[in-house]
Amino acid sequence: MAHPPLNIGIAGAGIGGLTVASLLADQGHRVTVFDQFETPQSVGSGLVIQPVGRRVLDVVGAGGAARAYGHNIKRMLGYETARGSRVLDVSYGTSYGLAIHRAALFDSLLNAAQTRDITLQQSRHVTGRTDQHLEFEDGTRAGPFDLIIDASGARSILSPLKPRALPFGAIWTSIDWPDTDVPLGELSQRYTRANRMIGVMPMGTMPGESKQKAALFWSLPQDSYDDWRLRGLDHWKQEAQTLWPALEPFLEQIVSADQMTMARYTHGKLRRPFGDGIAYIGDAAHRASPQLGQGANMALLDAWALSEALKYFPVKKALPAYARARRGHVTAYQWMSAAFTPFYQSSSKILPVLRDRVMCPLSMLPPTKQILTAMVKGTMLPPLGYLTPMNHPKNRDDI
Repeated sequence: MAHPPLNIGIAGAGIGGLTVASLLADQGHRVTVFDQFETPQSVGSGLVIQPVGRRVLDVVGAGGAARAYGHNIKRMLGYETARGSRVLDVSYGTSYGLAIHRAALFDSLLNAAQTRDITLQQSRHVTGRTDQHLEFEDGTRAGPFDLIIDASGARSILSPLKPRALPFGAIWTSIDWPDTDVPLGELSQRYTRANRMIGVMPMGTMPGESKQKAALFWSLPQDSYDDWRLRGLDHWKQEAQTLWPALEPFLEQIVSADQMTMARYTHGKLRRPFGDGIAYIGDAAHRASPQLGQGANMALLDAWALSEALKYFPVKKALPAYARARRGHVTAYQWMSAAFTPFYQSSSKILPVLRDRVMCPLSMLPPTKQILTAMVKGTMLPPLGYLTPMNHPKNRDDI
């Protein structure tokens, strides 16, 4: 190592936390991960690991397991129901998106982390930080650490990020993939204007199971969840099935409103994703609508960029180097998400017309088609900036 080993404390054993723990342990640092759960676990449904994210999984040795769990999708396809016309059609070209359940991705990363010399402390709910010590709910504290990494997600206590709430979120559930004509190799969606949307995505298998799973989601205004419950499950299922009749075998698996979880989206980023002796990664550093499918990938890339910065620089120089390396990529996707999302999730009557009559036809033509593919794959800009390693693994199907 170019620099002495560090004593590093990581708040959060999620996607970003486990990834950065593995990467830093490989560099010889002493790493302790603190997680609030009694048993390490992941909360959520399906997500898509884009080609840039899969490169990071390969670096930490979790790529093979993740691919075995997940399901490849080659296309994102959406139709407007009134006219039956395409309003979203993005192909991965020769590559693919890896649709996977959060629990399966977590299992892959946890198993990879457990092959390293990493200390994982469970039932340790971080409530604050004093200097280079982490404080916990039970009144104890740990440290001092040479570096604290906040990977505790959107509910971070440590992050100064104050995001703005987005008008729309979604309710979602995980169910079995049934005998259906819905294509298994696509993320499929149906729209009525931009205020009604239902989607379904294959996401492979769960740890310990062999059945193919599906993520089903329904767009909903942030403040409408209670009204949705009051109207009753049958009312919603009838509305959803009218919107997309082919979803009947998916919808019949939902027998209780409690199966549907509300996800509320926010948008914002830290101008400086670091402070004195602390770095913020993933949702603790930046948040956006999941419309572009980049959330998990951003956490993976943050972890990789931070580890690369610490490989070449001492802590005080590594933290601003990490911020510079990620600034362009994060900013670009924040802007694209903010611009793109209202065309697919909003109460506007004008934006869906522009989407259907201008945006979608243009997206079928070069160079817009190639730009959209690069946008979804996460390759529009170098994701690690000048810190991009020259010798990282590159599977040809991931380019």
